[in-house]
Amino acid sequence: MTVTLADIQRARVLLHDVIYPTPLLPDERLGGELGVKVVYKAENTQRSGSFKLRGAYTTIASLSAQERLNGVIAHSAGNHAQGVALAAQLLGIPATIVMPIHAPLTKVMSTRRYGAEVILAGESFDDAGATAYQIQEARKLTFVHAFNDDRVIAGQGTIGLEIGEALPDVTTMIVPIGGGGLISGIATALKAMLPQVRVIGVQAAGCAPVQASLAAGTPVTWPSAHTIADGIAVKRPGDKTLPIINQLVDEIVTVDDDEICR
Repeated sequence: MTVTLADIQRARVLLHDVIYPTPLLPDERLGGELGVKVVYKAENTQRSGSFKLRGAYTTIASLSAQERLNGVIAHSAGNHAQGVALAAQLLGIPATIVMPIHAPLTKVMSTRRYGAEVILAGESFDDAGATAYQIQEARKLTFVHAFNDDRVIAGQGTIGLEIGEALPDVTTMIVPIGGGGLISGIATALKAMLPQVRVIGVQAAGCAPVQASLAAGTPVTWPSAHTIADGIAVKRPGDKTLPIINQLVDEIVTVDDDEICR
């Protein structure tokens, strides 16, 4: 199923009493250097500390009574973990989260504070995923994917609705890419509302499978993730997100860790 503007609008109704419409904050220094107006969408002020609650709640709220009873599972380097854990807590559903063994301790502790069972396994996001799928099958849990799910994409797309309504004169949107759920949702919303907007995706050079996947016409796996940007160190984009990126994203660029640090 292709995610549409209508799907994103329905997700916003579902999220109405759950999330905060996050602020748009101007960066006068950077804007002055570039000679343009630069604004940040401050999703770090969202509940759970990132945008991930949007997609997680949209997905978990759609589950059947039996699926809710069985519980959910996810794998994450940190932000999706907290989003799923909080969404499950709000809905009264048990959650199990598999995180890489080197996940930031603050994110591990935050996930546990939301009531989730946390299991540490593997060196990377993808390694943790292999363990999570084994546990899912053994316990009959519902998997809440971090990006490769239409409901997750629709939830993340509510950010695009907020931006398009607040900044109808926006010309360029720059979005980080891990697995592609965020940029897929934002691009779907913004291109439907404001077709003239350029959407540019950014990946860490040390883990940048999207360009290679677009060239191949199918998701390909990056050999290894070497970047300080652990939250987007995803070695393979989704088969749901890649076609949306191919259709709606105007350009993909990469930045190395030195550039990220600056």
